[in-house]
Amino acid sequence: MANDNETSGSVKQQLAKLFEESLRVTVPEELDVDPLIAPCQNANFGDYQCNNAMGLWSKVKGKGTQFKGPKPIGEAIKENLPASEIIDKCSIAGAGFVNVVLSRQWIAKSIRKMLIDGIEIWAPKLPVKRAVVDFSSPNIAKEMHVGHLRSTIIGDTLARMLEYSNVEVLRRNHVGDWGTQFGMLIEFLFEKFPNGEVTNDQAIGDLEAFYKASKLRFDSDPAFKEKAQRAVVSLQAGEEKYRTAWAKICEISRSGYEKLYQRLGVHLEEKGESFYNPYIPGVLEILSKHGLIEESEGARVIFIEGKKVPLIVVKSDGGYNYASTDLAALWYRLNEEKAEWIIYVTDVGQREHFEMFFTAAKRAGWLPAEDNNYPRASHVGFGLVLGEDGKRFRTRSTETVKLVDLLDEAKSKCKAALIERGKDKEWTQEELDKTAEAVGYGAVKYADLKNNRTTNYTFSFDQMLNDKGNTAVYLLYAHARICSIIRKSGKDIEELKKTGTLDLAHADERTLGLHLLQFPEVVEESCTNLLPNGLCEYLYNLSEDFTRFYTNCQVVGSEEESSRLLLCEATAVVMRKCFYLLGITPVYKI
Repeated sequence: MANDNETSGSVKQQLAKLFEESLRVTVPEELDVDPLIAPCQNANFGDYQCNNAMGLWSKVKGKGTQFKGPKPIGEAIKENLPASEIIDKCSIAGAGFVNVVLSRQWIAKSIRKMLIDGIEIWAPKLPVKRAVVDFSSPNIAKEMHVGHLRSTIIGDTLARMLEYSNVEVLRRNHVGDWGTQFGMLIEFLFEKFPNGEVTNDQAIGDLEAFYKASKLRFDSDPAFKEKAQRAVVSLQAGEEKYRTAWAKICEISRSGYEKLYQRLGVHLEEKGESFYNPYIPGVLEILSKHGLIEESEGARVIFIEGKKVPLIVVKSDGGYNYASTDLAALWYRLNEEKAEWIIYVTDVGQREHFEMFFTAAKRAGWLPAEDNNYPRASHVGFGLVLGEDGKRFRTRSTETVKLVDLLDEAKSKCKAALIERGKDKEWTQEELDKTAEAVGYGAVKYADLKNNRTTNYTFSFDQMLNDKGNTAVYLLYAHARICSIIRKSGKDIEELKKTGTLDLAHADERTLGLHLLQFPEVVEESCTNLLPNGLCEYLYNLSEDFTRFYTNCQVVGSEEESSRLLLCEATAVVMRKCFYLLGITPVYKI
């Protein structure tokens, strides 16, 4: 029987524990050696390999060691492995690489255990208990556009993966609800409603148009500009009339983006710039005591080594800015919210700002000097959304594309495709609507998440709504087909989980089983690297492995029907968890 240690963690982690024991016996004098475990690049050699021999040889040669080179070290590592039901056999390749073939019976047993106990038992174990994910963060009085889409869905997926890994995630919406623009908005509001009778969003109408009209007045009317600047002072001084008007503008704006979050299935807790405002003076005082803040050209700044322009924390007019707010927010998240990992999801254009502000936090002793230690702050940068002309994605009138219009179009295109396939004759209107939403919104999310976030990507409805290739439509249809196979068998899958056995005798069954078992380490890697595209790649490859298995292994009506139905169910369970982590709603029939 396997001991408790052997049955916890991903395959990679469990193999690492076995190889750690072997390394302690093989090179007892080398205490700081971590097992280097990786999947085999070539399946002909095995499933995983241990790559420690070469590195160890460079450490021990010339120290009177018994070994004559890396290969004998590899042999010794292999021989000193403790007995385990995980491993079927090992072999040595090249300069001491230890190749491992996993036991087919153990793979089957692990999958069956997941089916009985639930996929939560496959959750990765991360070295943090609490994290802040700061994402979406629209500006008040401006509509959310296609640029906010990336921050919102990348942030949501990172939060979901961390939550699955048993990390408490504080999902923060750092909205732009403070600053000089509120002076012109409030003053414009007073002009439009001199008696303060604004009660709802209909009274103001399109908030974006309201913003543009107030900006036009601000730029063209010096008297209005002066009043707007005085309004900022009154707002910051806490005058009730101004605070009430500010709160009303925020409330109207908030109700607009809340509707979008509901459509996207995204949950956020708002703590905007205004929340951190009271903390700024105290935080700047702390930084001053550390000798970090200096006077420069009337402003208060922090000079950062290697940067020509300093980080301005108090402007020459005495006002605060992004840097002062961000420093206050970081201090609050570390000291009040006790977060161990703070993750900021914004476009790559803000990379230098984050580099400078993280450096200032390290100099203040808030963050460790080494980036791989905790507490940690990470900037998750993403590229632009481009149109099919290769330029920034805009409407024909060169406006940025509103997120609400984009989601409406995705849904309507999906609905039209379903009606074309005659689904309006088979399904209720509600089923048609729900499926069009799940597939349409899922397609938009997946088209973004499957790319490495740091690159620009081209927004194309034709590509993302294609039912062939690496798209959400193809993957959602693949999941629906698996559900259909299980339904058509007429078997009670819940009963089968309790009574059936799983045997992976066919090569394609084993390949699919191994891929399923690698799910936890893919999630762990995607979390650690803050790259959701790794999970998308895993999901697509899983679907391909399933197709190969289903093509070559008859399921319904075969002698192995029970075992193969369990493998179908395990695939569907893992696919559904992938969809959940990517914020996509699965469909069960198509």
